Amino acid sequence: IWELPGNPLACFTGHQDRVTDVEFSPDLQKLATASYDNTARIWDLQGNQLALLTGHQGWVIDVEFSPDRQRLATASSDGTARIWDLQGNQLAVLTGHQDWVTSVAFSPDGKKLATASLDRTVRIWKVESLGDLLRRGCELLEDYFVRHPEAKDKLWVCQGEKGTGNRE
Repeated sequence: IWELPGNPLACFTGHQDRVTDVEFSPDLQKLATASYDNTARIWDLQGNQLALLTGHQGWVIDVEFSPDRQRLATASSDGTARIWDLQGNQLAVLTGHQDWVTSVAFSPDGKKLATASLDRTVRIWKVESLGDLLRRGCELLEDYFVRHPEAKDKLWVCQGEKGTGNRE
C-alpha cells in the first residue's frame, strides 16, 4: 500500500509466486490477494496475514469480498470458484465451468455471485443455495466482466474481442 506521492505504508509478504490480484474490503479495513502459488490471503492494512486460503489446485487469479464483508470469492485456473469466510474456511466450491475461472463478482446485495471463464461462459450463482441461476456464453470471452457504471445493481457485462454479451 502506498501513500501518495509514493511513500509505502505497508508491505505484504508471504506469497511464494506472483500476485495476480489485490482487492480492498468494502470497509477498507482488509486486503485480499490472489497468487500463482495456488493461494489467496487476507491481510490487515499493516501487512499482517489474517488468513491463508488453500484448496485450489491451480493459480488463484481473482478475489472479491462480499458487500457484507463476511465472505471472499476466489477464481482459479483449476476451473473452480470458491467461497470462503474471512477466517479462511472454505464454504463452497462452485464447479461447472470447463476451463479456467478468471473472474468473480458479487452482486451489490451479495445474494448472487457471477463467475466468468475461458470456456466463454458467465454463470450467476445464488450464494445461499449455491445453485447455477443461468449460463450465458460470450464469443472470445476475455478474462473479466464488469458492472455497468450507470446500472451497477442490474447489468452484468462480459467483454470479448468480437463483441459484448450482456444479461440483466
